[in-house]
Order: sequence, then structure tokens, then C-alpha cells
Amino acid sequence: MQRLLAPDGCPWDREQTLESIRKYVVEEACEVVDAIDNGDMAELREELGDLLLQVVFVGELARAKGAFGPDDVVAAITDKLVRRHPHVFGDLTIEGEGAAERVLDNWERIKAGERKDKPERRGVLDTVPRGLPALVRAQRIGEKARRVGFDWPDAEGPRAKVDEELGEFDRAVKDGNSDEIEAELGDALYAIVNVARHHGVDAEAALRRTMRKFETRFAHVEKRVDEEHGGFAEKGKLPLEVLDAYWDEAKRAER
Repeated sequence: MQRLLAPDGCPWDREQTLESIRKYVVEEACEVVDAIDNGDMAELREELGDLLLQVVFVGELARAKGAFGPDDVVAAITDKLVRRHPHVFGDLTIEGEGAAERVLDNWERIKAGERKDKPERRGVLDTVPRGLPALVRAQRIGEKARRVGFDWPDAEGPRAKVDEELGEFDRAVKDGNSDEIEAELGDALYAIVNVARHHGVDAEAALRRTMRKFETRFAHVEKRVDEEHGGFAEKGKLPLEVLDAYWDEAKRAER
């Protein structure tokens, strides 16, 4: 990367900034997630390399500003891992039933102590990146709030909240208030994320799984439309009952 960013290096690389490279960090991270979902280890290896490149690239851009380099990034995360695992690298003992949960609680206590040492103290939720996908961020916010005791004791609370919020959504729809419709739908989605969290389900992964299923079934529908009707464009909009029949074929094929 240093060679690419040298005065006689790559013209494209040399034009990049922290701001311009940001989108590639997100893109490569998403491709790693896709590789994990696909269960393709060769693809995963390749995508992890692409993501690692972004870490090195950003580190070298920061080095050029006199801030830090990739080696400093590695040193910092190594120090953090040692500091936040006193039960592995220190004298603290955490074992037995519920050990993993106690490890997380201790991690948050250590993290909170680190924040106190900084000039500007950050709030409990300030460490959840705003750039995360909404479902991921919602679940992380719920987890953070739970760590300080602000949560329902079990899944019944958020499940009842889903019904409550959907009722408010229905009233907003009846009133025809678009701003309220958006607000109440957001409340209902957040309640569903909390239900997922209490059941140990990753809401983002659950939705991604459903979308993969939808894509597979819709691909079958599209194939059947091509076979029987020459494609969507040829016939315009086909009757819904025809498309539903093809959809049901796809569902039967899965079974």
C-alpha cells in the first residue's frame, strides 16, 4: 500500500481520501457477510482480504496525515483485547454457568471505565455507530440498554409492545397522517427487534434469510413467466393469481 501511495505509485490510489474510501469499507464488509451467508470458504477468504486491504489503506492514509499507521491499529486492538480479557490474561476468574454473559458484563464495565478516562465522556448509546444498518443498530442499542438494566425482564414485554405499536400504526393509517404512519411503523419495527433480541435471534440475519428465500422463489416465478408468457415486459402485468400459482410451485419445490 505504501508503494501504491508513493509519488510514482498508482494515480487512482493516490487520489483517494479518508472520505472517498469510506464507501468501499462498507461495501467490502457487506461482501464478507454475503460470503459467510453463502457458506463459501474460498469466497470468504477472498472477501476478508479485500476488507483487510481497506484497513491497511485507511491506516496508510492516516499515516500520511501524521496520525497513525496500520501497525498502530494492530497494536491498539491487541492492547484492548488484553485489557478487556482479565479472565484470560489476568487474575480474574470467570467460569461455570452463565460465564459468557458475565464476560460481556465485565467487558462493558471495563469499557465504561475507559470512557471515564477520556476528556469527553460518551453516553451508553454513543458507542453504537450511526452508520450501521437500522436493524443491526436497533439490536445493538437494545443490548446496550439491557446492560444498564433498562429492559424488559423477558420476551413477553416486547411481544406485547408489538401489538401496542401495531395498533397505533393502524390508527395512524386510518387518520391518513403520513408522518405518524412512518413514526408508528418505526416503533413497531423496533419492538419486533426487541422480541428477536430476547429470543436470541439476530434480526438482521433473520431478515436477510427471508430476503434470500424471497429472491429464490421470485426467480422461479420469473423463469415461469419467461417460459409461459415470454417475460414480464411482453405481457405487461400478469394477473396476481397467475403469479401466486408460480410462487406456490416454488414453495412446493422447496419441500
